[in-house]
Amino acid sequence: MKRIFWALLAVVALGAISAAGAYTYWQSRLSAPLTLEEPQLYQVPSGAGFHRVIAELGAQGIIKDAWAFRLLPRLAPDKLPQLRAGEYQLQPGMTGHDMLELLASNDVMTYPLTVPEGWTFGQMRHLLSAAPKLDSRTAELSDEEVMALLGREGEHPEGWFFPDTYRYHLGMSDVDILQQSLEKMERVVEEVWAERSDDLPIDTPYDALIMASLIERETGAPEERREIAGVFKRRLERGMRLQTDPTVIYGMGDRYDGRIRYADLREATPYNTYVIDGMPPTPIALPGRASLEAAVNPLPGETLYFVAKGDGTHHFSRTLREHNNAVNRYIRNR
Repeated sequence: MKRIFWALLAVVALGAISAAGAYTYWQSRLSAPLTLEEPQLYQVPSGAGFHRVIAELGAQGIIKDAWAFRLLPRLAPDKLPQLRAGEYQLQPGMTGHDMLELLASNDVMTYPLTVPEGWTFGQMRHLLSAAPKLDSRTAELSDEEVMALLGREGEHPEGWFFPDTYRYHLGMSDVDILQQSLEKMERVVEEVWAERSDDLPIDTPYDALIMASLIERETGAPEERREIAGVFKRRLERGMRLQTDPTVIYGMGDRYDGRIRYADLREATPYNTYVIDGMPPTPIALPGRASLEAAVNPLPGETLYFVAKGDGTHHFSRTLREHNNAVNRYIRNR
């Protein structure tokens, strides 16, 4: 009986040792590095289960021992990850455990989309429609339909989208970017309007948005924004027309070919500030925060005119005679 007991004990011990060894080997396969020599993008399909993902990773050669991963639901169900759909960047040296942790996280691959300051809403829409891996839900919609989709039915879209760099991931749509941009512009306008000067000739945050769009289109030189705002402020206070070329261009629409002719300056469009009094009815571009801040805090002074010098900056004048001399110097002679 003793011999039988010890024999059974030996068998049990050998089985335990074998089981422990097998378990250790299984764990070592899960902890082994992925077979990658360079970063590789992997997409977890929407609705894909654990076994399907493991089969794909094995078929693509990303994991060597797919069998070890297939045992996970049986041997350690409490450690089975809830995989999330999306694109993930797998890195060389990453272990199987690292990979599973990544595929269950929100650390999906994202892509940048930059909307420059001074662009129009139409340019932003073209950018969105061309963005790779971004679902285009608005490509066939009119501007009016886009605004209705965003909950702003009847509002003109120009100016209401904040120019910035946004990041998106697979599964997002252009509506998501538009909604973020719209909400950010609304927040910024509210913040800037709260810090406005007391003696502005404009009455509403929307007026500030219109003014900021004119400033944005007139100059890319940061140091000039408040001075241009000051010129516009003084002209409005004196009943002078703003006479700013970007409003002419915006009113021309697709007819603009890079040149403004004398007839264009005299054309009566709703936006041509050589013809209309006051500001145009809507913004003419997407202004950045700096232009919004300049619009509500103009620089004090006496200048009433400015002309482009051809180097990205402007010459500012107090009198019409000085302005005409500057026009001769910087435009007619050129």
